[in-house]
Amino acid sequence: MRTRMSPAERKASLLRATCHVIARRGVRGLRVDEVADRAGVSTTLLYHYFGSRAGLLAATMRFVSDRADEYTTAPPGLTGRERLRYELVGEFQDTDEVRDNSAVWNEFRASAVFEADLRAIARTATEHWNTAVADGITRGLADGGIRPGVDPHSTAERLTALVEGLSNRWLTGALTTAAAHDHVDAALAAECPPPAG
Repeated sequence: MRTRMSPAERKASLLRATCHVIARRGVRGLRVDEVADRAGVSTTLLYHYFGSRAGLLAATMRFVSDRADEYTTAPPGLTGRERLRYELVGEFQDTDEVRDNSAVWNEFRASAVFEADLRAIARTATEHWNTAVADGITRGLADGGIRPGVDPHSTAERLTALVEGLSNRWLTGALTTAAAHDHVDAALAAECPPPAG
């Protein structure tokens, strides 16, 4: 006997299917009927939940951001700087979920160059991430784990841009997970140095 999914579970299934398709075919190659087929539902139900292809894409970026928040959230008890490191290196994990998330981010950014309606979605997601990293830097400054004088907002912009660039290389196998972590550590040492002494 099949278990009936709740509407929330059905929407999450559709968003996971959308991530899978985008990660493999890109945003431009996304076909709504393929997403519906992968999730085992009709295209009518997909449109019922998301309204349009654009609505599906906007919901997918929110889903990807929320999913990244889950797997990069640091455990309690860490200093602000340790939490910041945990969150940044968390973007490089050898799991299908993290790789799909990274691929979807990269595809959205690339497609937003040519599709103006995607720019606002990509910009909002990037601003959310920059703010989260800036908040982490602020926590590190407040608890003394990061040397005073670091500007949280401009430093967050540089760190997230670095992670985005490393992500492309990591996804293509040009960079190992360990090497990506090493690059993040080097950037943190330069951008968010611990107190002297």
